[in-house]
Formats: sequence, C-alpha cells, structure tokens
Amino acid sequence: MSALAPPPRAHAPAAAAGDGTAARVLGLQAALLSHHAIEAAAAAFAAELADALRCDLVCVGLVRAHRTRVLARSDGNAVTRSAGDLLVEAAMNESLDQARTVVVPEGGAPNAPITQAHRQLAAAAGTAACSVPLVSAGRIAGIITLERIAPFNARELALCEDAACFAGPVLELRRRADRTGWERLREWLRAQAAALRAPGHTGARLAALALLTAVAAALSVPLPYRVSAPARIEGAVQRAIAAPADGFLQRANARAGDSVRAGQVLAELASEDLALEQRRRASELRQHENAYRGAMARADRAQMVIHQARAGEAQAMLDLIETQIERTRIVAPFDGVVIKGDLAQNLGAPVQKGEMLLTVAPADSFRLIVEVDDADVGHVAAGSAGRLVLAAAPEHSLGLTVARVLPVATSADGRNYFEVEAALDAPAGTARPGLRGVAKIDAGRRPLAWMATRRALDWLRLTLWAWLP
Repeated sequence: MSALAPPPRAHAPAAAAGDGTAARVLGLQAALLSHHAIEAAAAAFAAELADALRCDLVCVGLVRAHRTRVLARSDGNAVTRSAGDLLVEAAMNESLDQARTVVVPEGGAPNAPITQAHRQLAAAAGTAACSVPLVSAGRIAGIITLERIAPFNARELALCEDAACFAGPVLELRRRADRTGWERLREWLRAQAAALRAPGHTGARLAALALLTAVAAALSVPLPYRVSAPARIEGAVQRAIAAPADGFLQRANARAGDSVRAGQVLAELASEDLALEQRRRASELRQHENAYRGAMARADRAQMVIHQARAGEAQAMLDLIETQIERTRIVAPFDGVVIKGDLAQNLGAPVQKGEMLLTVAPADSFRLIVEVDDADVGHVAAGSAGRLVLAAAPEHSLGLTVARVLPVATSADGRNYFEVEAALDAPAGTARPGLRGVAKIDAGRRPLAWMATRRALDWLRLTLWAWLP
C-alpha cells in the first residue's frame, strides 16, 4: 500500500449539500457490509455506486505490493486479464502513484493531476473516467474507478470521496481477515523489518542478529539422519503349493491364517478316476502273472518272456497310479502358517496342473522388505540399523538390521523403489507375514539445513540438467 497525505479536495463536503447525499453514503456503506466475502462485498458496493451515479461501469481494486489489481466489477462479470481490465488497472495505478482523485475530462482546476492513463481509458470506452483512492489509516488500501458517458460534476465527485472514506477501512478489514497464513507471515516480517530499519532500535537489531546467528548455527549442527520408507513382513521361506495334476477340488482343510504342521493334509483332489484306473492296472498285472506261471508250467520260454515283460509294464503303471493317488492329498511341507489361499470357496471346481493353490510360510522365521525410494537408496548400506513400526501395533517399535540392498528397481503405485532386505533383531509376538508398516534406517548424521533442502536441491539439479543444453 502507498502512503497517502490527505488528498486535495476542491469539492464541497457532501453532508453540507443537504440533498440526501448522507443517506446515499449510508446506503453504500450498508451494501458493503451486507456480505462477508471481500469480493462479494466489493461487487455489491460497486453496483450500488454505479446505480447512485448512473455509471456504465464501476470497478473496485485493491493495492498489493504497490500495484492495484481489479477485485470486483459493478456489472457482475468475472475479473479477467483482458485489455479492458488492464486499462482500468493502469488508471487505478495512475491515481495511486499521485495519491489523489483523478478525473477526465478535467474541470480546469489548478495543479491538475496527470491523466494519461485515464484519457486512454476514456478514449477506449468513449466515456468520462474517474478514480478515487480508498483510504484506511492514512494509507491507500484500494482505488475506485468509474466510467460513464456524462462528465462528473463537483457534487458527484464529493459523493465518491465521501463513500471512499467509509469504504476504505471496511475493505481493508475484510482483506486482512481473508489473508492466507503465508500472507500474514509475509506482512508480519515486512513490519518487523521496517521496525528494525527505524532509528533508535539498536538493541532490537542486535537481538535479531543474535537470533539469526543462533538459527544458522542450529541449521549447521549435524543431527541423526534416518531414511523412512514403507515396509512389509514376509516369511523367511515361502513355499508355494500347486496342483499336482488336472482334477477337481474335493476337500479343503486349511485357509489363509491357519497354523499347520508338517505332513498335515491341507486339501484333497477327487481321486475316483484314479482309483478305477488303479483297479484296472492291478487286474492286468494279475492276468499277466497268471499267464507267466502257465507258460512256466508248459516250459514255453517265449510266452514266459512276453508275459513277464507285460507284467513289469503293468506293475510300473500301477506304481504310477498309486503315486498320483498319493499326490491328490496335498500336505504341508513344514510347520508354519498359510499366508495365501482360501480353497473352501472353490470346492468342486476344476484345477489345472501347476495352478497355485496355497502359500505356506514359517510361523517364527521372518524377513523384512523395506521399499526404499530411489532417491534415498544411496544412503542405505548393509549392516545399517533401524526401527520398524507396524500398522497393526503402532505403539511398539522393533529393531532391524539391513541384510542387503537388492540392485534391481521396482516400479509400483506410481513410484520407483529398491527392495532392501532386513532382519528383525528380536522375535516379535505381533509379527505376522503380510503385515505392513514404516521403517526408518539410520544413515549417519547430516546438518538440519541439508535435511530440509535436500529434496528440493536434488529436484532443481535434475531439472537444470534436463533443460540446459
């Protein structure tokens, strides 16, 4: 905002006119106070002022960073960066720079202001133009710019200035209430800087210097740095159990989450067809054995050799059928937990040879997989210590030690990461295969300033490398 000395005012006070001007000013004030949002309040004020003075267009602008931007229009149209809005802003800035009311055509008053931007605005629209500052606490908070066909007379200018005197503080209060946190901080810092530059504040300047020195020292002190990444628990050994042959699922004795013992039957496939084939092969074996004994009784060596070979073939086929029948009973390879698969929902369904049915993992032997982002994997090495917090038990943390960093990247869920294998330092009763959490791996000591700016600097280096020739 710009400092404002009381602007020269050649017009008679509106209240002295005795023609209802005070009532109009109060009506403008009421329109301004009828809305909570600053844009809506400014638009209502502009529309009321345009109606009172029979203007074609009234624009209200706010001063920010010593320049004026159009906030609202009386016609209800949205504010854009069109040529018309730019001409209005130029006229507003012309009034702001001179800290006074600017009107064209002028009335020939002495010490006439510069009106170049207003003349351009009036020439573009074929109208008269006028800009009046909105003053709050001795500073210009905004500008009102009016356009219409007929020139403005002294009484109308007086009404505009009186309305501006009332509207300025209200709009400034609304603007301050609508500030974002960043804008509040920026204005506070600007005020503190102005106070420090003022004479007679040597102690405050020394205190600010000491504070900056302390902050710089704190930012340069090395602190423990830890790489944080998602993690999941897996079994140290995971055994996938597949269908041994084509068939139909007959029975399911376990599903995901069940504890199993080595040799326990987990599922069974239908074996009726294999049983029939077993009886047929057994019958063929008996026939060839009887024929072999008959040939032996007759001392017929040729038939003995033939039936002996056929009996051996039948025995081999019978052994194969019995092995296939044995394999229809799917058993657990070791003590553990079923971590994947629920066959109870698929009883009677056909399965194909090699189809995955269940996955079993040890119940007391785990490995930890940490999904370290590719930007952080360079800070992780084998033997590094860390801590793990599981989503299922966030109140406890578990110690871990990095075993190795897999040198192959994985892309999933829109991110690129490397899998880091780690082992839990002590067995945890809450640990189960499939649980997920967040791991933090120790990566030495780094200054706080480096930790706060590392990612931004890495992004900037990569962007410059990509764009610079």
